[in-house]
Amino acid sequence: MNTPRAFSRRGRQTGLCSANVNRLDASFTFRQTRHPALDGARGLAVLAMVMGHALDALLSPAVRDTPWVQRYWELRGITAPLFLVVSGWAVVMALGTKPGAARESFGRRFRRALLLLFLGYFLHWPGWGAVRDLGWTPAMLSQVFMFDALQCIGSSLLLGAVLLVLTPNRWARLGVLLALAVGIPLVSPTMWGLGEHLPAPVQQFIGNGEGSRFPFFPWAGFFFAGAVTAHVLGLLRPGWPQGLALLAVGGALVWLTRFSPGEWTATSAIMVQYRVGQGLLVLGGVNLVPQRLSALLAPLGRLSLWIYVLHLPVVYGWAGIPGLSGRVGPTLGVPAALGVGAALLLVCYLLARFLSWGRRQALPWRSGSTTLNASLSSSRASQRI
Repeated sequence: MNTPRAFSRRGRQTGLCSANVNRLDASFTFRQTRHPALDGARGLAVLAMVMGHALDALLSPAVRDTPWVQRYWELRGITAPLFLVVSGWAVVMALGTKPGAARESFGRRFRRALLLLFLGYFLHWPGWGAVRDLGWTPAMLSQVFMFDALQCIGSSLLLGAVLLVLTPNRWARLGVLLALAVGIPLVSPTMWGLGEHLPAPVQQFIGNGEGSRFPFFPWAGFFFAGAVTAHVLGLLRPGWPQGLALLAVGGALVWLTRFSPGEWTATSAIMVQYRVGQGLLVLGGVNLVPQRLSALLAPLGRLSLWIYVLHLPVVYGWAGIPGLSGRVGPTLGVPAALGVGAALLLVCYLLARFLSWGRRQALPWRSGSTTLNASLSSSRASQRI
């Protein structure tokens, strides 16, 4: 073997690779945009959600009447707002500071929104038997088009993705996000009144339809509150700077509700303000704890969508097939119900991990986009290689 010649050949290859990387530097960038506290906050919300649904379906009436359980139901109300606030925060934070990031990521966000809408309606499919028995009636349409958490996040993401593309200017974007965060809760009573004689699917979306659980008005306000907060505080470094700022803003929102007149109804803007404040307090707290602690909940957060999709039919049933609420019912005490909830969370998590692994094996070219967030800023890069 001619060693000097071999080294010379390797040197030329290394130099060629370095030259290509240098030429790509302006257009091919790796951006680690995953916020270290988001997955922890999502994981905490997933834990509270699955355990809360299990307790809701299984606790006996005698146990439900105890004061500490009633207090728990009040605290549990933060779960859904936290999901929506974190979802809005994540959408804006993922854009980073790169110009045109909203336009480049629009296709991915559009597909994600459609997936959320599909899964949301699929989970509430009542079954062909119920559809046939109800006929073409408002009751049937309300069942099929019931508006729940996934539909609210999906429609908010769809609207948000469009608006982020249309407002590349930072100040214009701030104005639009702030207007939606404040305006949606404020106009909710009016929208509910206007929707009285509209078709059942539209009523489900607006909120005055029977069975609409997380209608766009006012629940999308949580999503855009998270988005506008991320837009304002996103320039701060995650950790103590961002955590303290979130605690200050969240605490101020909660404190100000003490001086706000009005009733806490389903369309109350004061209720949205209070829950947004609580959500920001949780997100701020997760920012402040050591990452090794929040990392314990992060795996649940990264699989939050699929854990949600897997556990809901098990607890409440699907397409006329009864779940735990129908098969076991509200008959258990606290230890038994907590045990069932913990087992359900574990099984759903393991199954979600398996499905995620299978997806990566089937679509290996997509794994980089969710881990390194590699972005190729135009087709010019392929021409330079």
